[in-house]
Amino acid sequence: MRRNQWLAAPLGAATAAALLSGCGSTEGQTAGGGKGVVMGISDKVKSTDPASGYDPGSWLLFNNVFQSLLSFPKGGTTPEPDAAQACNFEGNDSRVYRCTLRTGLKFSNGHELTAKDVKFSFERTLKINDANGPAVMLSSIAGIDTPDDKTVVFRLKASDATFPSKIASGAGSIVDHAEYPADKLRTDGKAIGSGVYKLDSINEKSASFSVNDSYSGKAKAKNTGVTLKFFNEDQAALKRVLESGDVDFAFRGLAAKDIASLSSTKTGNNKVEVVQGTGAEVEHMVFNMNDPVAGKLPVRKAIAYLVDREALVKDVYDGTAVSLYSIVPAGIGSHTTPFFDRYGGTPQPKKAEAVLRAAGIKDKVKITLYSTPTRYGPSTDQEFQLIAKQLNDSGLFEADVKSVEFEQYEKDIQDGKYGVYVKGWVPDYPDADNFTQPFFGPDNVLHNNYDNKEITGTIIPSTSAKSDRTAAGTDYSRLQDIVAEEIPILPLWQGKQYAVTRQNVTGLQWSLDASTVFRFWEISKG
Repeated sequence: MRRNQWLAAPLGAATAAALLSGCGSTEGQTAGGGKGVVMGISDKVKSTDPASGYDPGSWLLFNNVFQSLLSFPKGGTTPEPDAAQACNFEGNDSRVYRCTLRTGLKFSNGHELTAKDVKFSFERTLKINDANGPAVMLSSIAGIDTPDDKTVVFRLKASDATFPSKIASGAGSIVDHAEYPADKLRTDGKAIGSGVYKLDSINEKSASFSVNDSYSGKAKAKNTGVTLKFFNEDQAALKRVLESGDVDFAFRGLAAKDIASLSSTKTGNNKVEVVQGTGAEVEHMVFNMNDPVAGKLPVRKAIAYLVDREALVKDVYDGTAVSLYSIVPAGIGSHTTPFFDRYGGTPQPKKAEAVLRAAGIKDKVKITLYSTPTRYGPSTDQEFQLIAKQLNDSGLFEADVKSVEFEQYEKDIQDGKYGVYVKGWVPDYPDADNFTQPFFGPDNVLHNNYDNKEITGTIIPSTSAKSDRTAAGTDYSRLQDIVAEEIPILPLWQGKQYAVTRQNVTGLQWSLDASTVFRFWEISKG
């Protein structure tokens, strides 16, 4: 995430052209039942202002405190009306998108939510254009009209069939125009929204949420409130408080070995259990196409033949991830497996040698793999060390690994100093577009100097125009084939989502789906 924030820690797929279904019969049933729950998390909430936060911790807050016009239903990847009663594209080119608001919408401060607030929220994010915010996700908006208090019409610069998914994400959070400055970020740490919960307090150690009695929507809270405790990437501390009972459950940040250990322990002995869900987080090895070594296609092909993903998953991630053979992960519409089809699922050193020799490369290939433990976790260094060993064991490479702290790492990548490096990706919305479009073109987020004109000039514009996402399958299949042919990226693994919980907590499975939306309201404690 987010347009995207690169992360690590193992965290799906079509977007509807017209979203015409109305609200359910549960409007207004907001009051929480059961008890309050305490959640441990390794991420920070970097911002309480939706115009800035573009990280998992901030979006967790946004998804529970703010409403969007659309949202992803539990277990689903097609957005449905939320603050809107209905939304649909007008015409056949996916360039005009109209939403009608439901009645009775109010912010937690009692102010009415109208079309004016929706227009204000989107225009504000675009105007502020914060470097750490989601404005880039809304860049296709050319203008917004509000013919009345209940109607919002988005005019888009170009066809964008994924627009419903984009505004169903944290980027679509609606704020009160009377509470937020139009041209700068809010700095008091408060958040006023119309979502299921209110933010009562937040500091570096914890955040407290209570049920929003003003909420109008389909969700019904199954608890009286949620307390977040932040552990700032301290995996050992998070495990300790879970085992001691100081938190009711943990999400994101437990080490793979701890999850595997807890998974294999009988629930009755340590009174915790591991809840597993689907995930769409991915990790790639990235190649700088201008590098004198990594820029050679035969070198990249040889690496593709030699990397043993199954060993990475087993020996480094203890089964908390699965092997990935495409830039579009399993569970996302249009996923294929071109890297498996071309290079196999097990190392093939003879084919690696043949491709190098055919290119006239007879000596061992000297290459450095760059990693960073700061953003992606200490397992990333271990992973790249194992890959280097796999390459060296073939007798074809002389590979080493250098680990660099994240700030310097990112600067060096942008300066083109690395030939091979690691990147992780958590999606903003569960559509193949979010795993492809950002990676290509001269300003792609990988900074790997790869630009394929067929992808950027033909395939991506074609897929963006298809409101029936299944109709984009042929184009996405071709795109994935091109990537496997030219290998600017080598997909490594796809993460699973986990929460580790005390036995008396239920409902977590509804927050571990491919939408990556964590739903406080589904959690209950006995």
